[in-house]
Amino acid sequence: MSAEANIGVVGLAVMGSNLARNLASREGNTVAVFNRSHDKTEHLVAEHPEAGFVAAKTYAEFADALAAPRTAIIMVKAGAGTDAVIDELVKVFEPGDIIVDGGNALFTDTMRREKAVRETGIHFVGAGISGGEEGALHGPSIMPGGSAESWVTLKPILESIAAVAEGEPCVTHIGTDGAGHFVKMIHNGIEYADMQLIAEAYDLIRRGTGKSPAEIADVFAHWNTGELESYLIEITAEVLRQVDAATGEPLVDVIVDQAGAKGTGAWTVQNALDLGIPVSGIAEAVFARSLSSKPAQRAAAADLPGPAETWAVDDADAFVEDVRQALFASKIVAYSQGFDEIVAGAAEYGWDIRKGEVAKIWRGGCIIRAQFLNRITEAYAENPGLDALLVAPYFRDALAGAQEAWRRVVVAAARAGIPSPAFSSSLAYYDGLRADRLPAALVQGQRDFFGAHTYKRIDKEGTFHTLWSGDRSEVEAVDTH
Repeated sequence: MSAEANIGVVGLAVMGSNLARNLASREGNTVAVFNRSHDKTEHLVAEHPEAGFVAAKTYAEFADALAAPRTAIIMVKAGAGTDAVIDELVKVFEPGDIIVDGGNALFTDTMRREKAVRETGIHFVGAGISGGEEGALHGPSIMPGGSAESWVTLKPILESIAAVAEGEPCVTHIGTDGAGHFVKMIHNGIEYADMQLIAEAYDLIRRGTGKSPAEIADVFAHWNTGELESYLIEITAEVLRQVDAATGEPLVDVIVDQAGAKGTGAWTVQNALDLGIPVSGIAEAVFARSLSSKPAQRAAAADLPGPAETWAVDDADAFVEDVRQALFASKIVAYSQGFDEIVAGAAEYGWDIRKGEVAKIWRGGCIIRAQFLNRITEAYAENPGLDALLVAPYFRDALAGAQEAWRRVVVAAARAGIPSPAFSSSLAYYDGLRADRLPAALVQGQRDFFGAHTYKRIDKEGTFHTLWSGDRSEVEAVDTH
């Protein structure tokens, strides 16, 4: 088999086959394809003769079909399957060739794989790819990590298939080894928060105003013309308009209210805990999915007491506007927390991640694409060392304008007994961040009492421990230095 392809794809399920078709449709690309089950390869080639795919039956044939430096994108299920494909490619590739993992891998796995593959002289790149099946086919947002040398080869290929926003391809070199998959993980964590916030907004409007799903769809469609414009707001309107053909009921009322998850949201929260970064809005969104998926517990708790009075708002239009502002404010918190984790991860693992560039490549192709991502890029361009995204002038002003409405919504939800964990935790984070003094002083005193963990004072330098005793009216402070 002659080396005629400049790029190859291994793994031809829906995402892999769509990505292969996208690659083949771009001028200058010839695509080699391989799947462990050759039937899938033959089916793809037969279904899309216009793509000019170079089909391979074995890894050796696949490698022979690729021109140097051989470049292959793996699109298989994360975990052992990815490791198995890497092992096979390493056998048939040579130093200087490039293996790209385009799956949703845990970034620490990517770091481990990159280190192992690097020893063979082959480049390993972990690339987060967002946009789902449609994005893979028509233009995703791509977040590649890996060596600068591999980026030279990958740049024109990935730019050819990426989504385009305001004339710019939605792909950039994120950093070394696991940086790409780390940023994709944060993307998915923000996605969890965004979806939960939208769901809470819908729930509050429906319960408070009595509007039908179709009427609330109109509300979301209107919101999508302003500062909340985003892919998730757009598709929410479509979901709420959908009518079930079998029952004639709104489809949203027929769907079981138990949300699934594939793990990336949980990874975001777990790694935030390890890094010491509060991502409370994202965490509550993850936990809300977990709670929804506990039907036995929910059934057992269904008769627990709640508010006695039926709730309804007096001014529906005013309440809807309050919810819109609460949604925007909470969304800012979710992005701010996500970028805080990116900053902490970059510091921990030695990555040079350009935050403004990340926001840029999220403007198109990905699930969290939104109008205000330009504002994030502008904020980091103006001040690359921002202590927190939400203190940038645009976001500070937006929060100042929304915070009274935000509080009204959280209070209304609490009084009505309607769960709004993402709204309320985001507001609590905002208030905690802006507080001049927190009750953490008491917590530190408690820690010193039971564990001699020491504390610092506001009026003296040094670290202190108190000899606590319930029998003494005075306590003795000891400078540990």
